[in-house]
Amino acid sequence: MPRGTRRRPKLLPSKLREIRDGLGLSQDGIIERLGLADYIDRGKISDFERGVREPDMLTLKAYADAAGVSLDDLADDGVKLPAKLPGAKRA
Repeated sequence: MPRGTRRRPKLLPSKLREIRDGLGLSQDGIIERLGLADYIDRGKISDFERGVREPDMLTLKAYADAAGVSLDDLADDGVKLPAKLPGAKRA
């Protein structure tokens, strides 16, 4: 592997979309739910879900908290998110 290349979870984009869909939210809705209206816009959510851009650690933590899962669940490609997100009950 060339120097400077970072390892990235391949399934993260689909997991972020799965969280948004599982919570029944639009892109604007997930921004509000995560409390990130001052930091990101719909375009960034789209970029996260398409794998064009990777969210920062605090944004990932907000996703995990909203879904009721751990950061490990998001980062580990060997772990599937639960079919019914625990965080959906708090919506």
